[in-house]
Amino acid sequence: MPSTAPFRSTALYIGRRYAALRSRNQLVSFISLLSVMGLALGVAILITVLSVMNGFDRELQQRILALVPHITVTSARNEALMNESQWQPLREQMHATAGVTGSAPYLQLQGMLLAKGHSKGVLLNGIDPEQETQVSIIEDFVTAGSLDALQEGAFSIAIGQGLARLLDVTAGDRLTLVSTVVPITPMGEFTRQKTFTVGAIFSVGSQIDSSLALVNLQDAQRLYRLGDKIHGYRLQTNDLFGVFNIEQELQTTLPQELSLADWTFTYGNIYENIRMSKTLVGLLLTLLVAVAAYNIVVSLIMVVRDKQGDIAILRTMGTSLRTIRRIFLVQGFIIGMIGTGAGLLLGIVLSLSAGSLVSWMETLFGIQLLSADIYPVNYLPSDLRSSDLILVCVLALALTLLATLYPSSRAAHTRPAEILRHE
Repeated sequence: MPSTAPFRSTALYIGRRYAALRSRNQLVSFISLLSVMGLALGVAILITVLSVMNGFDRELQQRILALVPHITVTSARNEALMNESQWQPLREQMHATAGVTGSAPYLQLQGMLLAKGHSKGVLLNGIDPEQETQVSIIEDFVTAGSLDALQEGAFSIAIGQGLARLLDVTAGDRLTLVSTVVPITPMGEFTRQKTFTVGAIFSVGSQIDSSLALVNLQDAQRLYRLGDKIHGYRLQTNDLFGVFNIEQELQTTLPQELSLADWTFTYGNIYENIRMSKTLVGLLLTLLVAVAAYNIVVSLIMVVRDKQGDIAILRTMGTSLRTIRRIFLVQGFIIGMIGTGAGLLLGIVLSLSAGSLVSWMETLFGIQLLSADIYPVNYLPSDLRSSDLILVCVLALALTLLATLYPSSRAAHTRPAEILRHE
């Protein structure tokens, strides 16, 4: 039985020759070049967008969700506040629940900050600096000062970089914290206010920087005249995405008058939107790659028409239909590899430089493309993953092979007698 190796080598050799983007027919060369460029651009855009979506997902988990408590346990509607001695036995029950790894007491209040003629309403959290490290990594984002400054009686405050910029203050400066609780006295209504020293400035790169302020728990109790009462406890768990099961277990062991909430209540919609956006955008851009891949159909059909004389000669020399088909399959696959490879390199470069590119554009044009008031973070994150690179490349090559089936079949069914009659 004769070996088919010569036919395979013939298909590979001729297919590689035909895959060259240069041709005697300038229109064929131009269309082939456009096909490769379109495929490369589609692959690069898909890789870049997936990397940016991965970046948003990573930043949400590692920055924002690492700062907020996984679960909060509070007195019902924060009305019947309890002191820490009342919370202590409940805290022991919380820590006895599987999955709970840390806890910290807190007060959550509203306030107004005043400094140098500027004012800004803030969400004020009263915390215990030592215990807060069990439920938050805010200390990792401190850029000036230290959270150690938030000692009882020191009336020190930690604010975000956005607040510091708005109020025109730095670490060591003084500002006034005005309580939103206005008590009624025999002399009328008087707001409570106290001068605080900026002990720390943190920068998370999200809306937290412009809306959150931290003070010592006891200082907040004094300013708002709450005695030794607190709103509740923030809990940290060992599974960010398993908080629902832990919350369900806590509800069965803790008194019914307590209220429980997890991070999905405040950030769940943002996280789900990012994941859904990644899926939808990925599908839409896959269609872009498909369109670019099927442009190869036009390119190969024109090549088939341009090479009809060569095909007829090969057929008269005894070349089989299968070999003719393989020639154009090889050609289309090589073109697909060139386009996919170029797109892969371009996509990697764009993904690694996306954040710097956006920052450069913001500086150049004096605009803010990403606002923390709209997006989870005010910069463009990127997380390049090898799994996405493999998936996109395999997808692009598969679509390219599908696109070559029709032109290669058409080439194989070319009638050499008719072609040679007109040559």
